[in-house]
Amino acid sequence: MITDITFGQFFPGKSTVHRTDPRVKLCMTIFLIVLLFCSGNFASLAVTVASILALMLLSKVPMRLYLKSLKPILFIVLFTSALNMFYGTGTPIFELGFLTVTINGVMNAIFLSVRIMALILCSSILTFTTSPTELTDAIERLLKPLSYIKVPVHEFAMVMTIALRFIPTLLEETDKIMSAQKARGSDMESGGIVQRVKALVPILIPLFVSAFRRAFELATAMESRCYHGGKGRTKMKQLKLGGIDLAAVLLGVLALVAVIALNTLLPPSIVI
Repeated sequence: MITDITFGQFFPGKSTVHRTDPRVKLCMTIFLIVLLFCSGNFASLAVTVASILALMLLSKVPMRLYLKSLKPILFIVLFTSALNMFYGTGTPIFELGFLTVTINGVMNAIFLSVRIMALILCSSILTFTTSPTELTDAIERLLKPLSYIKVPVHEFAMVMTIALRFIPTLLEETDKIMSAQKARGSDMESGGIVQRVKALVPILIPLFVSAFRRAFELATAMESRCYHGGKGRTKMKQLKLGGIDLAAVLLGVLALVAVIALNTLLPPSIVI
């Protein structure tokens, strides 16, 4: 399970999505997430999902990696779907004791499951095609107006990016610790919930120690290189908007118009 988590990993490439300005990619990710939650029926949801699938194809990242990013949340998707099947009015399909599964409940379950998976895929596109350095620059540039009211924008962007950058590292460290504990005879897969929680203690303690050690080493390295925040620092790569970025914005506007039109013309798909 640990090795199946790909969130936060960057895969270098020269695709259209890779060459898009990181500021545009970050804004488009937020924009598509908002569209997912604003989609009120299957037609408008299909427009948003189609936009996300198009970006996945344009990124040229192997599809198996996107599917791999869905594996950690598969249980959440199935659990949410099972709960929503018992909510909603309409024609009953079958009854299970005091619970009744209706057609509207099944439609709600499908709708919400697709929305959750599309949300994860949309976030994965950003992390797969944007390096931590580019992401730091994008966050800092977008939040730059806040610096006029004494908000430490550079430090905030740096903290977010470092946290995102070290997700794969901590996951790899966790996998190594688990393998080492299993080699010593530790049983982490059998027993009840209480026993499994107790079995996690030998993993969490060395993981926290390793995380604090890495943080201390990173802070020492930054201090030895005379890092004092963003004041007076220059950029090796200057961010500039190009034709690809304008095309992405235009496609986003078209998707927004389509979602608004479909939400207005068609009834909502989720019925309570």
